[in-house]
Amino acid sequence: MENLGSLPPSGGDLSCERMPLPMPTVSDIAAYLDGFAPCATAAEWDNVGLLVGDPAATVQRLLTCLTLTPDVVDEAVRDGANLIVTHHPVLFRAVKKLTTTTPDGRVVLPLVRAGVAVYSPHTAFDNCRGGINDRLCQRLGITRTVPLRPRAGPRQCKLVVFVPDSDLQKVSDAVFAAGAGVIGEYNECSFRIAGTGTFFGTEAAHPVVGQKGRREAVPEWRLEVVVPERLVASVVAAMRQAHSYEEPAFDVYPLRPMPSGGQGRMGELEQPTTLGELAQRAQQALSANTVQVVGELSRRVRTVAVACGAAGEFLRDAIEQHADVFLTGEVRFHEALAARSAGIGLILPGHYATERPAVEELAAQLAVEFPGLNAWPSRVEGDPLTRI
Repeated sequence: MENLGSLPPSGGDLSCERMPLPMPTVSDIAAYLDGFAPCATAAEWDNVGLLVGDPAATVQRLLTCLTLTPDVVDEAVRDGANLIVTHHPVLFRAVKKLTTTTPDGRVVLPLVRAGVAVYSPHTAFDNCRGGINDRLCQRLGITRTVPLRPRAGPRQCKLVVFVPDSDLQKVSDAVFAAGAGVIGEYNECSFRIAGTGTFFGTEAAHPVVGQKGRREAVPEWRLEVVVPERLVASVVAAMRQAHSYEEPAFDVYPLRPMPSGGQGRMGELEQPTTLGELAQRAQQALSANTVQVVGELSRRVRTVAVACGAAGEFLRDAIEQHADVFLTGEVRFHEALAARSAGIGLILPGHYATERPAVEELAAQLAVEFPGLNAWPSRVEGDPLTRI
């Protein structure tokens, strides 16, 4: 007898039907971007993260751009974008009004009416691993890169507390729950070593183990955990509450902050070249309209400092790191004079050229990370400076 149970219903398809992928929300994409380029690492003066929109809204179409200008806004609304990821923030400075008569209003109000959200990673994207400065180095063949201006990691302390065996588990659980013991991607990290503690309780003491009025020697554990400096008070309070001793013995040691990422990049070319040849390489790699150079074009260079955009403030860092040449988008006139006086080469492909390629690549990156998402870099955006 034929097994009809294995056949599809009448009119069915023998091929497997693909279920449509759930589309991400604004919050999903914001969380991904924050994981890739953490907002906490942005410059203090910056305005990053989700700046406009509903975190719960679904995103089917996404546009990336360098700067949110009225023509880019028109493109986003016309082409049905649900989210714009703009490198340069909108509402960068505090505003008191948003109307159609103000520059910010002419940008933001059409997006609000169309339900388009806006996210900006800005300086977090500049300097994160795999961010704009790293991508500039890759395009230019700069290797063995390190931060040009290293950033100290979060300030931490080490808590050392001595506990009897009966308290070890509950004290450990208490300090972990209060935020201690986190090292990178690992939680509940500690070190424990057995030893012997001594004490002499006065007549006013109430020891949990041993007797007052004589020196006692009791087996104890030395428990060590790292604690963010901002959490020391709460972790110590949690330890005290969990500890059975009337007067727990403990120490808090401040730890020297270790470098953790940083701004800009410093690296080397695989082979020395001339300042002029490196400038030509930058123009081709970044599709720059023009490249300005300070220094003798025939000068041999190998160590290169890089900082995207308008980063003249990093010239001093490049000089202190003994770079042969500093590449950034644009600098002020007097910074160019300072570079010439210091004998460091300066290559300026333009603000747009140093940042726009990474914005284009970010659209492709998001399309891969969220299958089914239609993501594209703005088609109308261009360098406002042209060559004649």
